[in-house]
Amino acid sequence: MEGNAREIGKFAFGRSCACGGIDVHAHVVPYDFPRFAAEAVPKSWPSMQPADGCHRTMVVDGKNYRTVSDACWSVERRIADMDAAGIGLEALSPMPELFSYWMDPQPADDLLRYVNDVIAGMANEGRGRFSGLAAVPLQSLDLAIAELRRAVETLGFAGVEIGSNVNGVPIGDPRFLPFFEEAERLGAAVFVHAVRPAGMDRLVGPGPLQQVLAYPTDIGLAAASCITSNLLLKLPKLRIAFSHGGGTLASLLPRLREGWKIFPALADALQADPYDQARCFYVDSLVYDEPTLRHLLTVFGDDRILIGTDYPFNFHERAPLGRIEAAFEDAALRERLAFANAATFLNLPEAA
Repeated sequence: MEGNAREIGKFAFGRSCACGGIDVHAHVVPYDFPRFAAEAVPKSWPSMQPADGCHRTMVVDGKNYRTVSDACWSVERRIADMDAAGIGLEALSPMPELFSYWMDPQPADDLLRYVNDVIAGMANEGRGRFSGLAAVPLQSLDLAIAELRRAVETLGFAGVEIGSNVNGVPIGDPRFLPFFEEAERLGAAVFVHAVRPAGMDRLVGPGPLQQVLAYPTDIGLAAASCITSNLLLKLPKLRIAFSHGGGTLASLLPRLREGWKIFPALADALQADPYDQARCFYVDSLVYDEPTLRHLLTVFGDDRILIGTDYPFNFHERAPLGRIEAAFEDAALRERLAFANAATFLNLPEAA
């Protein structure tokens, strides 16, 4: 792929870094979706409708799901916003609602192939400013593995974005092991994003609380499931990152370690210290708070934190490099968090 992100421009970062940051958490919504070829349109097949100005509304099952701006599909707009924020490269991934795990497998595969092709086109147009993270239909392992191979080997993507659960099944479940084995074999990065989280029935308040409170909860449980299934002990070369700072995982780890020491069943199930397993994960920086960011460093290590912004949605980190600069004084550490760690995660050795 001509636009594969192997050449990254240089940008100023505060007083300490000569290169632009790498944002691993940035989403795409296509300008439009194809009409389904068959007469009966599958349930949850999306469409886009014009809204005001540069906005369009994604419609799912006859309901307005979200109105988004042209920053979701316009390469020119994205690059201008990246320059303003000091971001040299974005890893483009689909908006999580597009994962389509709840569809029948074949229509979901058709839709995700289209979305991945849109991302590939944006990467080509972006002249080295973008890398791709594909979506795959994990409700069918065969189709998911085939699309993962196409994304990495044909489209030149750095890896894949997956949900924290697949129709309620956590990603640490052993049924997904063949998919992770193939990701490891391909050298594909895996970025885990919350989707249709558990616990919505326990929240009191308006719908946006799903993103604010339920997302980090589901991510924490997803990451914990990868520890309790010993995923990275089985696949030590797998590069896997969790959005939203790993969610609640940092707070769950002390209890998980103590339980591992106390309960024989947990001691038998977990084949290594939960902290040691967690330090094999990457997490993004999307926690909106300098003390919390510093805490993530003590839990996961200074080589495991990546910039994540959730661009281009309203609820995103607008000054990720400023957040890092406010949290840490050491220039070399800032550069690792802004750039080098993500270059390793995305397997961009020329950039690193």
